[in-house]
Amino acid sequence: MPIPLVDLKAQYASIKPEIDAAIQRVIDNTSFILGKEVSEFEKDFAAFSRAQFCVGIDSGTAALHLALLLCDVKPGDEVITTTHTFIATAEVISVIGAKPVFVDIDPRTYNIDPNQIERAITPRTKAIIPVHLYGQPAEMDPLLDIARQHHLRVIEDAAQAHGAEYRGRRAGTMGDIACFSFYPGKNLGAYGDAGAIVTNHADLAERARVLRDHGRRSKYEHQTVGYGYRLDALQAAILGAKLPHLEAWNARRRAIADYYTELLTNLDIVTPFVPPHITPIYHIYCIRHKNRDGLLKHLKAQGIEAGIHYPIPLHLQPVYQNLGYKVGDFPHAEKAASEILSLPIYPELTDAQVNQVVDAVKAFGK
Repeated sequence: MPIPLVDLKAQYASIKPEIDAAIQRVIDNTSFILGKEVSEFEKDFAAFSRAQFCVGIDSGTAALHLALLLCDVKPGDEVITTTHTFIATAEVISVIGAKPVFVDIDPRTYNIDPNQIERAITPRTKAIIPVHLYGQPAEMDPLLDIARQHHLRVIEDAAQAHGAEYRGRRAGTMGDIACFSFYPGKNLGAYGDAGAIVTNHADLAERARVLRDHGRRSKYEHQTVGYGYRLDALQAAILGAKLPHLEAWNARRRAIADYYTELLTNLDIVTPFVPPHITPIYHIYCIRHKNRDGLLKHLKAQGIEAGIHYPIPLHLQPVYQNLGYKVGDFPHAEKAASEILSLPIYPELTDAQVNQVVDAVKAFGK
């Protein structure tokens, strides 16, 4: 049988009565914008994240946009981030009129390399956005030390890291503010676009609530220019139904990842490196192979869907050619982009399916 990269149908089937009841509840009470479903999910996700505040936003990208505004990033400012991530991380910096400043990655974890950050700081630098890529937190302690020394804000892009931990702290609780995505394929995914801002700062949370809802605190009194970035009540209800399962789903992902790593050892493959102080959630199980494109073609021929996250570093994207970066500027990210491959991983993946994937990978090696 074919094996998809992600199987949302299998997840829905496993909790169908809970999802159907949540959707029907919203339809029955016709409270589609904000309301109880959103506030209850915000409270529950804040508790899950071990944070004081959660503000539901209509997408992870919108959450990043608001986070930059909340950190007072303005046109002409600079924001340092990784070149190896989805474009939304940098896109929102550009939308505000600020300049994304890219740095290279740690070649083992694929996360931003803290050792590269300080040399990228200028008088215009306002913030740093580390990305907890593939569900594994970035090295936050040295990064936070640099931010404190230079009086910079830290915005965690935790779009792929729901429940991941760094030295016992949950992703999203270490910087000034954090942004989550609930895109359908995420470990905690909605049935459409959805996101959230998480913070331990009451003032940032309150400002986020105002900005997401057209700058208002009451129906017709607008304090500032805002946005229509409200989390949809249907999506909040779906996320609320899924959230009690997330710890178990993450644990199953770790078990699958460990099984993959065990079976793929001693091959011409680099399996994920996880420092001992990190608890990942494996949104992506990413391997490396020197003939990545050949392996990808081989797996697809066997009915196994694999992916590449991400094939073009941001500094080499056409949209950012005006920034003056060139091939060779960030060699670790460029090399990784040419070798990485994401294997299927989701809680409903069976051991037999894992073995099928591993057998196909081994067959290509032979």
